[in-house]
Amino acid sequence: MAMSIPAPLGAGTSAVAAPIASYPATVLSVGDGDTLRVQAGGRSVTIRLACIDAPETAQSPWGQQSRAYLMQRLPRGRHVSIQPHTTDRYGRTVAEVISDININLVMVEDGQAFAYRRYLSGCDAREYLDAEFRASRHRYGVWQVEGGITRPWDFRRGRTAVVIPDGTTPGGRRYRCKEIGSYARAQELLRQGHTYLDSNGDGEACESLRR
Repeated sequence: MAMSIPAPLGAGTSAVAAPIASYPATVLSVGDGDTLRVQAGGRSVTIRLACIDAPETAQSPWGQQSRAYLMQRLPRGRHVSIQPHTTDRYGRTVAEVISDININLVMVEDGQAFAYRRYLSGCDAREYLDAEFRASRHRYGVWQVEGGITRPWDFRRGRTAVVIPDGTTPGGRRYRCKEIGSYARAQELLRQGHTYLDSNGDGEACESLRR
């Protein structure tokens, strides 16, 4: 196929952003069913799995099962390829993670996460929705409950607290890492807006709790 020559900018066409290049990484830890940390280029990077939404830790036992499944698929030291989509408001790299397979897709296929319909525009939406349909038919994971468990985005919306005037402590309560009890719970609080728990601004709360 002949290569088309793009028209100059300003000639009636709009520029299309080039896809972000993928890069190799090594798994360091798993936070929950859709969050992990990897080592890449000599630095630690927090990855939010693109295209999917896994049960929250508080959605017991589904959140714990989803995290355990991701840990099984991506043990510490596993070499993966990161295919970035964007960066979220917490500074995390939103990406598809490829091991021998697309990890994001298999999380949905095996009923450990839902296709995140609100954020499928940069994904192969049909592939993710088809995977979710198959999981629901087979009653895998989160589909063991008729119609599937409460969707994580609905669960979070139901737990949203009022933000007090200083804008830093949702619900008016401040937590200390030593009283939270678990690394996963600390990441959940960070996603809810307790940004002060991320003291060094690397997108990870209470790193001292990480096992």
